[in-house]
Amino acid sequence: MVRASDLEASLDFYCDKLGLVEVNRYDSEAGRFTLVFLAAPGDLEQAKAGNKPCVEITYNWDSEAYAGGRNFG
Repeated sequence: MVRASDLEASLDFYCDKLGLVEVNRYDSEAGRFTLVFLAAPGDLEQAKAGNKPCVEITYNWDSEAYAGGRNFG
C-alpha cells in the first residue's frame, strides 16, 4: 500500500510511466478515501481473480501531511 497525496499524478506515474494497469477501485464516502489496485499487465487475470499481486494506492480525500513513515504499508 502506498499513500498518495495526488491520485492523478500517482496514477500517471504507476500506469503511464511504469505500465501498471488498474484492476479495481473502491471509493468510501464514509471513510473519505479511494483505494486503487494496480497490477502488471501479465498479472492482470490473476489480480482480478484474487486481488493479488497488486499495488494498492490509498488516496485520502482530506489533506494530510505525510511524513515519518506513514506513506506506505
